[in-house]
Amino acid sequence: MLIWIGFGVLIAILLALDLGVFNREAHVPSTKEALSWTSLWVTLALSFGGFVYLAYANGWVANADGLSGQEALLKYLTGYLVEQSLSMDNIFVIALIFNYFQIPKKYQHRVLFWGILGAVIFRALMIGIGAVLIREFSWITYVFGSLLLYSAYKMWQSGDEPVDLQNNGSIKFLRRFFPVTTQWKGNQFFFKKMGIWAATPLFVALMVVETTDIMFAFDSIPAIFAITKDPFLVFTSNIFAILGLRSLYFVLASIMDQFKYLKPALIFILFFVGVKMLISHHVHLPEWISLTVIAVSLTFGILASYIPGLNKEKSTS
Repeated sequence: MLIWIGFGVLIAILLALDLGVFNREAHVPSTKEALSWTSLWVTLALSFGGFVYLAYANGWVANADGLSGQEALLKYLTGYLVEQSLSMDNIFVIALIFNYFQIPKKYQHRVLFWGILGAVIFRALMIGIGAVLIREFSWITYVFGSLLLYSAYKMWQSGDEPVDLQNNGSIKFLRRFFPVTTQWKGNQFFFKKMGIWAATPLFVALMVVETTDIMFAFDSIPAIFAITKDPFLVFTSNIFAILGLRSLYFVLASIMDQFKYLKPALIFILFFVGVKMLISHHVHLPEWISLTVIAVSLTFGILASYIPGLNKEKSTS
């Protein structure tokens, strides 16, 4: 329990420093700044992997599966890589949301911060429920595996189809309870208009980002449970990947359309972890195989997008 409390305090401190100290003033992060923050979050995530190794090697954390320090570290890194991979698609959708609502770049970090905070809370609930279900009902792994295969199929079927924000349920839901205005009041989510509180486009964008992340969580949470059923490893790897999402967004959002073969790589990763989960009761794949497959798939998807000829559009006659 102390380990969980300590991790929660660490995350709270990091988030407080992020918004309250380093990003108190609204501004547009430069590419250099975004890269620096991304490097920092990755370094923190990898450094925490060292703690994971020590914690499981020395019995500092509940270890129902009897994992060694090395096994726990491999599962943590694989889970982290899976979540980072699936976050790529999330980044593209967030970019579309900001473009649709015409959110000024200097306010995008604020939306992402509160969106990530909500994601941390929601995913903690999902992971807790998922861990209980898997422990109590072994057949639930087949449900999660099937869900991942279905997600891979839906991602493949969708192709380059744009996200429909006109009919987004979050916007319709908000308008039932209070006015939604097109006016801006700096970085405020609400302001009083004729004595009535009204939501600004910033808050509407935040709600759409939150609901979008919930949809993505239905892919990523089962995917990590396919790697390990240990709740501490699932939660910490997931949260560290989410914490780095904001800075990664500012690095990749403007060039995501150049990664033509990233989406097929993500589809393959979803398919692989889905199959891994379906056969987990019968076939045990060493963790280094999962880590290698996921890393190679992601690397190939990125590099293939820059290979001359592969990324070249066919000329039309």
